[in-house]
Amino acid sequence: MKISLAQINPVLGDFEYNLKLIISYVKRACNEGSDLVIFPESCLFGYHPFDLLEYDYIVKKQIRMIEQVQKKIPQGVGVLFGAICENKNTNGRPYFNSAVFAQSGKKTKIFNKQLLPTYDVFDEARHIEEGDVSKNILKFKGKTFLVTVCEDIWAWTLPGHKTSKYKTNPMKGLKGQRFDMVLNISASPYCAEKLKQRLYVTKKMVELFKCPMIYTNMVGAQDELVFDGGSFAIDKKANIVARAEFFKEDLVSVSFDKKTNQITNGQKRVGIQNKTQRNHEAISLGIRDFVNKTGLNGVHLGLSGGIDSAVVACAAVKALGPKNVTCIAMPGAFNDPKSLSSAKKLASNIGAKFLEMPIEGLYKEEVNVIEDALGAQEFGLMHENLQARTRGLLLMSYANLKNSLLLNTSNKSELSMGYSTLYGDLCGGLSPIGDLLKTEVFELAEFINKDSEVIPRFIIDRPPSAELRPDQTDEESLPKYEWLDRSVFKIVTQGKAPKTPIDKRVVSALMKTEFKRWQAPPILKLSERAFGRGRRLPIAHRANFKKLK
Repeated sequence: MKISLAQINPVLGDFEYNLKLIISYVKRACNEGSDLVIFPESCLFGYHPFDLLEYDYIVKKQIRMIEQVQKKIPQGVGVLFGAICENKNTNGRPYFNSAVFAQSGKKTKIFNKQLLPTYDVFDEARHIEEGDVSKNILKFKGKTFLVTVCEDIWAWTLPGHKTSKYKTNPMKGLKGQRFDMVLNISASPYCAEKLKQRLYVTKKMVELFKCPMIYTNMVGAQDELVFDGGSFAIDKKANIVARAEFFKEDLVSVSFDKKTNQITNGQKRVGIQNKTQRNHEAISLGIRDFVNKTGLNGVHLGLSGGIDSAVVACAAVKALGPKNVTCIAMPGAFNDPKSLSSAKKLASNIGAKFLEMPIEGLYKEEVNVIEDALGAQEFGLMHENLQARTRGLLLMSYANLKNSLLLNTSNKSELSMGYSTLYGDLCGGLSPIGDLLKTEVFELAEFINKDSEVIPRFIIDRPPSAELRPDQTDEESLPKYEWLDRSVFKIVTQGKAPKTPIDKRVVSALMKTEFKRWQAPPILKLSERAFGRGRRLPIAHRANFKKLK
């Protein structure tokens, strides 16, 4: 038996497109002699649908598409794919998150997801009813498969975690049952730690059932989530026999010996081992899919001559090509002349369009209007933020004129401290590096420059500065970034209690500036805990974050 892992990038809500994509991969697999083709979780609907599931007429349209998949499948092949299915029982929530098994001319079989994640970015139990994985037994060509959907295999206690997220592990309840293979269809979002975790939970599965396993993951991006693919098949000893590409659509196959239950002859793509490179790929894919799936014409950003905007510009060009990226320099009175020349050089190096929009004239007129109404004002925070908001005004005007997506260039360190200006440098439709610490931004810049000097050294080596007052540097307002980032990682990403003075400073800043992050653009999720949908802290509260003795 030949089994293919079809790693595809569906579009949420575009069922016709997703149908064509599924069938095209089925035909490719058939041409390679496959008997069984396995697709990712919810690939017919797209993932994650969130409150699209409140619109029953949308869901019913997708449900009708399941029949279309079955009708278009060639004879002799079985296809397992993810879809939203109706809960026909009047009790419970209206839908299941299901794996659908289809063959030409035969009735489809439905296998429902049991474990519904309600942590971090997930809230499946809002609309999805819990299934029963003990019923998810597929008989096909004389073999018995256990079908699982993503979270069903994640009830183990992960390394570095004290407990599991679940009180019971449904897999342990099946111990002793004989399966020839375990199949898992997933839409597992990327974070730097996720690959090791996937290998850990799948190893636990093959140890429990003493059989090989196939794990097919989605690829692509949806809002702030990036799905990195990396689908794989492992044998009884948890050795990787086949592996798909990361961050790309792919089709890989394995041979399944029906006599010995061994899987062999798998196609094994070269993996991406470097965390910085994986982040670069994730950011670029996030930008590409956000633009393509929203129908915008391209992207633009304020190219300041600083490292954050430089890294975002390079990722945007990697994602969309230079013709679809516009870099806008907006020099003011306090900008180092080298900032402008370095920004020009970078835009030239990456082939992006470059525009200059000086803000000095606008800024002076705005100050005059304020002082006419309120009297002369000593230079201060208002003047600094006014420059940032003037730049935001120009960047959003370009967005309106060109139907272009403004990329925000804030990083996680600055977002944690509230070191940003609402309606100024916090403007944008997408924040590609908002889940990267400042030190990780520097690492990414060096990675981009590994073969040649794409980002001018001045941009990397200069002390970071907002350039909103004479001789300003970030470290006048913030701790040194290497110290700050340790605290941000501990407090924000790991959720630990503050101990050091910098920890406590971070917590204080977080509490005072939560209102800013509520108004920030969607942030691509690259770590286990990002700002955005998965972090729901209130704005107004008096919670004490000091750890009890």
